[in-house]
This record gives sequence, C-alpha cells and structure tokens, in this order.
Amino acid sequence: MNKVIEHLGSKYPIIQAPMGWIARSKLASAVSNAGGFGVIETSSGEVDACKEEIKKMAELTDKPFGVNLPLLFLSDSTMVDFIVEHGVNFVTTSAGDPGKYIDVLKSADITVYHAVPSLAGAKKAFEAGVDGLVVEGTEGGGFKSPEEVGLLVLIQAIKNEIDLPIVAAGGIVDGVGMAAAFAAGAEGIQMGTRFVSSKESPVHSNFKDSIVSSGINGTLILNKKSKPCIRALKTDLTNTIHEKGVMEMSEMMGIKNLYFDGDMEAAPALAGQSAGLINEIKSVDTIIKEVIEEFNITVSNLKKISFND
Repeated sequence: MNKVIEHLGSKYPIIQAPMGWIARSKLASAVSNAGGFGVIETSSGEVDACKEEIKKMAELTDKPFGVNLPLLFLSDSTMVDFIVEHGVNFVTTSAGDPGKYIDVLKSADITVYHAVPSLAGAKKAFEAGVDGLVVEGTEGGGFKSPEEVGLLVLIQAIKNEIDLPIVAAGGIVDGVGMAAAFAAGAEGIQMGTRFVSSKESPVHSNFKDSIVSSGINGTLILNKKSKPCIRALKTDLTNTIHEKGVMEMSEMMGIKNLYFDGDMEAAPALAGQSAGLINEIKSVDTIIKEVIEEFNITVSNLKKISFND
C-alpha cells in the first residue's frame, strides 16, 4: 500500500501546493474532485477568509482535503484550534519549528507532514514526530532555501537516513517527473506551478499566460543572501532585483495585484522551473489524468529495461 495515499485518503498521491491566496476552495475542491488532494492555504494571513474557505470545501467536495499551517507566521493557535474543531484530518506544516503544534494536532488524530528544504530540516521534523515529509527541491517556486539542492538529490539523501513517507515537491508537472521522484524514493508528489496555470486557478490570465510562455530558463532565484529567498518568473522587476542581489520585503506587497489584476510587474511572480515544461492551460481533471497516465506508461516502459553483468 502506498503510504501517502493511506495518509491522504485520496485516489492519487498528488497534492496541490498551498500557494498563498491561490490555494482556496475553488482550486482545492477541483483537485480533490479529480482524485488528487486539495489543500487550503493560510499563509496569506487572512484568517477569517481562510476559515470560510475551509467551510466551503464541505459544500464543493465530499473528497478528502487538507490545510497548510505556516508555523512561523501563525501569531497564535486560532487557526490550529479551528481545524481541530472542524474535523480536518490532514495538515501540512511549513516555515517554522515542526514541533510547535505537533502535540495538539496529533492528539486530534490529525496526520501531519512537514515541508523541508534540507536534510537537517528533515531530521528535525522526524525528531518532532511528524508522519511524513514534503521534500522541496530548489526547482520549485516561491520561498526557497538559498543552498539550492535539487529535488532528486535531496530525496535520496533524506531517504538514506530517515524512514518516513516522502512527497516530492519542486519541478514536477507530469508523469515523467512523478516517476523520477518515485524512483528516488518518494511516494507522492506536490504540484504548485502546474495547478496555478490550470483553468480552475483563480489567478489572472496574464499570470497563467506568462507561465505558459516561460522558457526552461524562465525563472530566477532571488535574494540568496537575505530573507526571503524566492524563485520567480523572469520579469523586468525580477531581473532588476536579481541584478541588485537583494530584495526588500516591500517588493512583495503588490502580490495580489499581480495574482488578480494581472500586473506582472507589481511583485515577483512566484513560479517553479517547471513553468518551462507547461505549454497549455488545462483543467485540473485533465492535468491529473494525464499525469497518472504518463506515470503508468513511464513505469511500464522502465520495467522493460534491464542490464546484465
């Protein structure tokens, strides 16, 4: 039995990443209804709005879904208490001490996976008692480790030392990427950029079109010498930030104008290297079906290959 599917309760071990403001009920319910696992974000800090989005999920799907808790940005236990009270069964935690709310969550029989960008982070999460890991390679979009360790290397390094189920995140948009992650030791995948550019994604068409038109070298790692270190699409703004070598947090203040008004220069457009592999805006259902079909074909073809002494 695939351990990630056992924990998620979904048909497929495909998790939708918890992108701030984007990972709301419209997108998350579409992912869950298609057999994947939708996740509601809380990193936006819009506590009341996120609570309403969690409530909406019960109206939009009868399939499992989860909630992400960005530990560093939670001012108190309000959101933790809310998800416990509303019967959420699966949580991903990120950006902070994995042990912060682990006892509360586990006492409520909630399965907890922690997002890690490094082997050291994975060890800390394991010691805290999490049930699994979302292993984030440097290929992914959004907030990143400045050390830039690739996903396949990171999965193998963690798998060699820690016995926990792994969800691979960063640079995956198709079944080939999923098969590669599974070969390295993962039992599930998380996709962000691919779902941002789906038909059900709430972002402006300018953002979706920019992802589709992005080349394989279409992203930049920014602010490596400070915090936050991020990966974003190449735009005039991000090219300027990259040349300066530093980024002020104020540069992120226009993110909602980018997401929902389509101003691609309002803030860095967070996206992964996988943008270069996306050439069409598709429905969530089509994306998931194609990923699974290609995964099965890839695995079948690999079984035909062997090398003898």
